[in-house]
Order: sequence, then structure tokens, then C-alpha cells
Amino acid sequence: MTQENQNPSPERENPAAEPVNETAAETPAVKTPEQEIAELNQKIGELQDNFLRAKAEGENIRRRAVEDIAKAHKFAIESFAEHLVPVTDSLYAALSTDAGDAKAFKEGLEITLKQLLSAFEKGRMTEINPAVGDKFDPHHHQAIASVPSEQESNTVVSVLQRGYTVADRVLRPALVTVSAPK
Repeated sequence: MTQENQNPSPERENPAAEPVNETAAETPAVKTPEQEIAELNQKIGELQDNFLRAKAEGENIRRRAVEDIAKAHKFAIESFAEHLVPVTDSLYAALSTDAGDAKAFKEGLEITLKQLLSAFEKGRMTEINPAVGDKFDPHHHQAIASVPSEQESNTVVSVLQRGYTVADRVLRPALVTVSAPK
């Protein structure tokens, strides 16, 4: 044997003989219990802070919603009232004139009525005015009396007072007289 075979070079030594410490840099340092407790306390503090902030935000949203609802109730009629102001102006103008002409006064009243009906329409208020012969509808009509009639039973004979709805809700039913069998 040659000397090379007898004295192996250091590069050819058994790799298992010397452990390589490749994972030492990758493994985390062992934490002491005090460090773990400090980290957990910090995490608890962050979570408590986040919770309190979320709770405060929820309370603010609730408070603003209550205020918004109160304002909506308080000022709900404002838009409708704005449409009624011109009608009031027309009525005051009619009262301030010394017009002796009944025809002109009636024309003024008709114009004012058109303004009022326009204001009702803008406020989503509609008139319930059943025609004679219409079927009685207890949801929109209120029967004041029933009279013997040639018409079919439970039909409108006359309208005593018109009714009104606001956004499909009955504000006041129409007051009607209905037919009764003879």
C-alpha cells in the first residue's frame, strides 16, 4: 500500500465522524418562562386594546343611529311642509284681496286646490274618492250608513268625505254610504 492509502487526507475523513451544525442557526433560541410570560402579557394587552376600541366603535355607531332616527322622526314632515307653504301663500293672497267677483274668487280657489293636490302628490299622499257603484272596500272605506238601493249589496251609494293614503298607508278612510238589499 502506498502512503496515500495509509494516511487518508483530511478531506476524505469520515463525514459522520464530525457532525455539521447546519440546523443550529435555524432553530430558535430557547425562551425563558419570563420571556414567554412577557410576550403573552403583551399579546393580551394588544387584544384588550383592540376589544375596547371595537366596543367603543360599536357604541358610537349605536349612538349615531339613535340620533339619526330621532332626527328622521323630528324632521320627517319637513319636505311635505315645504310643498304646503305656497298653498298657504295663495290662501293669504285670496283673503287679502277685496274681489267682489265670485267667478274670479272661485278660479283662485280652484288654482289653490290644484296647488294643494300637487303638494299632496309630492308628499306621496293620494286621495281615496270611490265612485258611486264601486264595491265597498273596508280597508279604504268606512261605511257610515246603509240605505236600501237598486244597486248590488255593499256598493258605494254616495261619498260623504274623501279619504287619504300616505305611501299606501290609510291616513283616513273615505266616509261612504253603502247599499243594502231592499
